[in-house]
Amino acid sequence: MSSHLRLGVNIDHVATIRNARGGLYPDPIRAAEIACAAGADGITAHLREDRRHIIDEDIGRLIGSIQVPLNMEMAATEEMLAIALRHRPHAACIVPERREEVTTEGGLNAAGQHNHLKPMIARLADAGIRVSLFIEPDPRQIEAAVSLGAPVVEFHTGRYAHTEGEERAAELRRIADAAALAAKNGIEPHAGHGLTFDNVQPIAAIPQIAELNIGHFLIGEAIFEGLGPVVQRMRQLMDDAR
Repeated sequence: MSSHLRLGVNIDHVATIRNARGGLYPDPIRAAEIACAAGADGITAHLREDRRHIIDEDIGRLIGSIQVPLNMEMAATEEMLAIALRHRPHAACIVPERREEVTTEGGLNAAGQHNHLKPMIARLADAGIRVSLFIEPDPRQIEAAVSLGAPVVEFHTGRYAHTEGEERAAELRRIADAAALAAKNGIEPHAGHGLTFDNVQPIAAIPQIAELNIGHFLIGEAIFEGLGPVVQRMRQLMDDAR
C-alpha cells in the first residue's frame, strides 16, 4: 500500500453559490485550480439530474483546465452515461440520487441493481473511464462490486461522521473491515461524506484507503479562511494520520 493518501476536493458547492444568483461567479473552475495548487490530488464534481450546482459546461471546462484527474459523480442513468462517454473524465463514481434529497443519502445498492449497472460499468470501462461505486461499508455491496467488475469503491462515511462515542467507534471498525475486504478482493477503497478537520484522521489512518473525497466542509470553511489554506490544512491532517 502507498503511504500517500490522495485528497479529492469536491467543488460542487462553489457552483451552488454561483447558481444562487445565476451569474458566473464564484467560478468552480477557479476553485478547482486553487485546490490543486494547495495540494489536492484530484477534483470531484457531481453532475446531478436537476443541475442544482455543477452544470454540463463545468465538466468540459474542468477537463480542459485542471492538470489532475477529474472524478465525475453521476447517477446510473442513460443521460449521465452519455455525458460521461462524451467527456471521458478520468473516473466516474456512480452514486444514488433522488431529486428531493439535499445531499447524497447513503450508499448505492449495487447488489440490488446488478443487472442495471453491469452494462453501464462495462461501457464506461471500455471508454477508459475508471469506475467507482459509492456504497455502504457492507460485505454484500463489496461482493456486488467484485461481481460488477468495478475497480474502485468509495465508502459512505456519513454515519461515521454524524455519530459519536461507541456508535462512531463501531462504524469506524465497519469501515476499516470493509476497506480490508475490498483490498483483499483487488478493489481500491476510497471514502467520503461528512469528513471534517475534527473527524478525518481516524478514517485517513485506515491503511487500505487510497483516497478521500471531501467537499462541503472545505467550501464552508473557505468562507472564513480561504480555500487554499483550508485544503492545505486538510492535506496536513491526512498526511499526519499516515
